[in-house]
Amino acid sequence: MEKGNTRNRYPLIELNLEKLRNNISQIVSRCNDAGVSITGVVKGFTGIPEGVKVFAEAGCDYIASSRLEQIQGAIDYGIKANYMLIRVPMLSEIEDVIRLTDISLNSEVEVLKALNKEALKQGKTHKVILMVDLGDLREGFWEKKELIDAAIMVENKLDSLHLAGIGTNLGCYGAIKATPEKMKSLIECAEMIERAIGRKLEIISGGATTSLPMILNGTMPSRINNLRVGEGIILARDLRDLYGLDMSYMFQDIFTLKAEIIEVKNKPSYPVGEFAFDAFRNTGVYEDLGIRKKAILGIGKVDIAYPDMLCPRDEGVRILGASSDHMIMDIEEAVRDFKVGDIIEFDLCYATIVFATNSPNVRILCK
Repeated sequence: MEKGNTRNRYPLIELNLEKLRNNISQIVSRCNDAGVSITGVVKGFTGIPEGVKVFAEAGCDYIASSRLEQIQGAIDYGIKANYMLIRVPMLSEIEDVIRLTDISLNSEVEVLKALNKEALKQGKTHKVILMVDLGDLREGFWEKKELIDAAIMVENKLDSLHLAGIGTNLGCYGAIKATPEKMKSLIECAEMIERAIGRKLEIISGGATTSLPMILNGTMPSRINNLRVGEGIILARDLRDLYGLDMSYMFQDIFTLKAEIIEVKNKPSYPVGEFAFDAFRNTGVYEDLGIRKKAILGIGKVDIAYPDMLCPRDEGVRILGASSDHMIMDIEEAVRDFKVGDIIEFDLCYATIVFATNSPNVRILCK
């Protein structure tokens, strides 16, 4: 897929589908060996349909996004899968939640009632996972009584909903580590619900990529049987860089960002004049290294948000910063002799992929 009609236009993101397939298969295999199914989360690359198709083909039990537009796009592309909404539904989107998805994560009784009413109207049974807040302070029931009461209500009163299980999220807002102790707390909540409704839950979803280390090091408690994984598949960089895990069997270069040089000049390294504020109401910090050779690229914060998180593949290249539409690089010590019109390649992290694939100004090419 290519966004936009202009061919050979930059900036460009290339998505290597075979490398993506390898990464999905590696994670699915390791998790399945531990009795854990994988929900493949595609929001990290804005649900590019070609990438979603690989997720669906490579063994993920569910395809998930926080954005219904991405699920609609996958369905329109002809991808047959079980779809999960992983952001608590908005009341304004209930009709589409039932129409597009098979299962959703929930933490509000009012939303559950609305889902039930709409599912009845559409003649469907919609599965729900009740989310438990274990301290990261994002979505989820905090009070155990409220959780149990909601579970009993779904089980006994909301006939068009099926209580599939419970889940949690750790590390996305509060930076709380996913640990075996947190998983045991989730299992205890599941068992309280099971005693209350008189049956076993099918799904105990132990979180996202931040929970993967427990699978890989063998410390995941046995009743956890689902994880919702995006970054750990499309990059595996955090697992390597932040958790110190050997991810040598995973590709970290599935995505390549290419940007074009629009100016090359020798300029001072320290701004000249009275300091005020930049376009984003900040005052930068600069180091005076004298006159340096610099390159400006036709890409900016509007496209990538965090220029300092990009990793240039060329040696001797240093990112200095960016405005809305320009990125400034020091190329004084670059191995390559850069000229206007040259293309520079970058590795990305989760944050930069999210923004770049969302930008209508960044072309996407799957190969």
